[in-house]
Amino acid sequence: MDVTITPVSDHPEPVDDVILIDGHLLRLTDVWRVATREDAPAVRLAADARDRMRGSVRTRRDLTAGGPAPGEPGGGADRQGRAAALQRNVVRFLRVGTGSPAPDDVVRATLLIRANSAARGNSGIREEPVERLLDLLAHDILPLIPERGSVGAGGDLAPLAYVAAAVLGEGEVRHRGHEMPAARALAACELDPLELEAREGPALVNGTAFMAAYAVLAAVEAAELAFAAELCTALTTEVRLGCAAQFHPFPHEHKPHPGQCDSAARIRDLLHRSPAGGPEGGRTPDPHSVRCAPHVVGMLRDTLAWTGQWLTTEINSSNDDPLLDPEQPVAHSGGNFYGGHIAQAASALTSAAAATADLLDRQLQLVLDEKHSRGLPADLVPRMPEGHPAAGLHHGFGGARIAASALVAEALHLTLPAASFSRSGAADDQGKVSMGTIAARHARGAVRLATDVAAIHLMALCQAADLRGPSCLGPATRTAHAFVRAHARLLDEDRPLDADIEHLAHLIRTGTLRHATTSPTTSPSPTTSPTTSPTTSPTTSPSPSPTDRG
Repeated sequence: MDVTITPVSDHPEPVDDVILIDGHLLRLTDVWRVATREDAPAVRLAADARDRMRGSVRTRRDLTAGGPAPGEPGGGADRQGRAAALQRNVVRFLRVGTGSPAPDDVVRATLLIRANSAARGNSGIREEPVERLLDLLAHDILPLIPERGSVGAGGDLAPLAYVAAAVLGEGEVRHRGHEMPAARALAACELDPLELEAREGPALVNGTAFMAAYAVLAAVEAAELAFAAELCTALTTEVRLGCAAQFHPFPHEHKPHPGQCDSAARIRDLLHRSPAGGPEGGRTPDPHSVRCAPHVVGMLRDTLAWTGQWLTTEINSSNDDPLLDPEQPVAHSGGNFYGGHIAQAASALTSAAAATADLLDRQLQLVLDEKHSRGLPADLVPRMPEGHPAAGLHHGFGGARIAASALVAEALHLTLPAASFSRSGAADDQGKVSMGTIAARHARGAVRLATDVAAIHLMALCQAADLRGPSCLGPATRTAHAFVRAHARLLDEDRPLDADIEHLAHLIRTGTLRHATTSPTTSPSPTTSPTTSPTTSPTTSPSPSPTDRG
């Protein structure tokens, strides 16, 4: 069966109460819903997946009848009837990860993707271990997976060993907010530890599920970052008394990158019926960080279009080795565990997200600097009458502008491609590795840093709108302003902003801001450039849901 390619899209997708996994049709938005527990969808193995898995198990058993399982170390153990002991040792010796545990949403996504890959039916693994992965999801028993220790070829061996350990009832997990031994969590949910048959240990630990989890969540969150950047651009135009004419379709139709055209159209829509919508006349063009926003954000949107296709293929692939043909007793050895596509996609996402963060920071400086803000006070400190006792005591967004600069610097630092640092491992058997796991972690880190910058900028823009007066905003941006004010009050005196920044960033990541701003009841219908293809639009539409910081 061919893989169905589903780009990250803001067009509504069916929301199912049950997600059936079969190794072919898992969508990026499915991963998001399961990872964030959005709508708490149940996950089940499809009937045809069970049939294929049984076929590959028959192939594995046929091949091991006279010797060791294909691709498994220590093959003599099978001939001596010690297959289960060998599987435990395969899982144990690979638990060498270091660093902080991966966020809960990443772990949930990892469990789902690993189960879906096995459901494709080429791994020689029984239904029972895969069902146990789904049990872990259903009961929210989350293995504590150290973030570091995978080179991304040979699969995510170390990270996935912690997943396999939980299936065996070993290692530590987080369950109902508490860390505990896996055996205790399984017992609390009336689940028994499993024994693995020959080849099933490698079938669990050999694959790209961990890196794919980071990359998929990064892509979904980057789509929301793109919208936030377009909203910030519209607000920047208004509070600096700029003109919407700089986003006219004509120049974009003559440089018709789909994402660029789409981004310009979205900004125009946000400025529909805005005071900035009049003729440009003799106005001085805005700086590059404003009028080139569709080109920068459009690059992110176009990057999301192709990376969404690559990631959809990856999460619907058999990515361990060797693969077993369920139709005949043949084992095919290859390199499907190699995470090169994820590494390349993740590096592109990192670069595009960091560029967007830099754009937003440059816009922020235009608003905070009285030399460029066209009449707004420095750092958006509220004006006070001369002689007022609080005059001169407050700093406005002066601290936030420093924080934004630091966040952007860190995001830009992550853009060095991790794949460039392939390291030989296993006595040169793993002579070329992808570093896809590191690249994927960097992608999500860059997207989250950029989203924090967007949150700071959005708060500052709403402050500027309050200082300028409500008449500077159009209907859509007034709706966005009201939404922000419901979650972060006016900065009328110095106060800590860290909680506001984190909360607003969460509302951006989860799509809550976009839904509130673009609801048909609160804003005009989206306009679309003739050169924009709706089937490759890279934004997504997860409903509001908490996510774990990572």
